[in-house]
Amino acid sequence: MMTTVEQFTTSAKANLDTAMGLSHKSFAGFEKMVELNMAAAKAIMTESFEFTQSMLAAKDVQQVVALQSGLVTPMAEKSAAYGRHVYGIAIETSAEFTKAMEGKAAESQKAFTQVIDTMVKNAPAGSESAVAVLKSALASSQSAIESAQTAAKKALAMAESNVTAVTEQALSAAAAVSKKA
Repeated sequence: MMTTVEQFTTSAKANLDTAMGLSHKSFAGFEKMVELNMAAAKAIMTESFEFTQSMLAAKDVQQVVALQSGLVTPMAEKSAAYGRHVYGIAIETSAEFTKAMEGKAAESQKAFTQVIDTMVKNAPAGSESAVAVLKSALASSQSAIESAQTAAKKALAMAESNVTAVTEQALSAAAAVSKKA
């Protein structure tokens, strides 16, 4: 009985440590987002005042049109850079969660396997076929979990590739628009 209480206490402490670590990582990601947004807001404010001053200093309509046309590509590039930063922060934070969850899943799988092994050792004579079915089910579930993890990683890689491609297309389109103007 004492071993079970000790195991439960140890497990609870480990889970608390994991939760605390993930909370710190979440907060760190939030801090990065706040810092990024503050820097972006400051840059937008500064650039807005500079642009307004340039517009007020324009001598004719052609200069105003040229100033406005020259704004398209830099805005698109800055928007894309901002998006990449946000995406990077999200990927970094989610990678920490994924790593922690995979670790916990592996621990749980190991503990469950140990319970099954103990149960098999103490199984009554004649229950070999039931034990074989149980072991087969365990192996199948572990295989399914591994397949799901692999598929999730592939989907994430594909999504990242698609985001990169869309960003590059948007930048190309913005450059083409600014050249025409």
